[in-house]
Amino acid sequence: MLSALFAALTAIFAKVGIKEVDTDLATGIRTVVILIIAWAIVIYKGTGHTIGGLTKINWTFIILSGCATGLSWICYFKALQMGKVSEVAPVDKLSVALAIVLSVIFLGEPLTLKNAIGALLIIGGTFVLIF
Repeated sequence: MLSALFAALTAIFAKVGIKEVDTDLATGIRTVVILIIAWAIVIYKGTGHTIGGLTKINWTFIILSGCATGLSWICYFKALQMGKVSEVAPVDKLSVALAIVLSVIFLGEPLTLKNAIGALLIIGGTFVLIF
């Protein structure tokens, strides 16, 4: 629930903050803030020493995840600058339905009736909100 709250606040704060600002610059600034917060948490928790235990697979997929996140943010900020939060945010949440589909294809996770219905409702809800 906190993740959803912070994601909603992200959209609102970003919409105000990127007015007449290059969205790539805004993404760069946002990334530095996140970097500082994330490393502050690692230092506070004292978990930095476990970095040596990461495997090549860990590194590869954490880096790929970071690349996907960065590209997502760049696209999201550009979309927020061009459109309404009430239309951009629902499209962004299509990622939930896409994640369900991709988890079935690439991770072999089972597609339950509940997940399928939920994904279809998210897709349907997105279309209702943007059209």
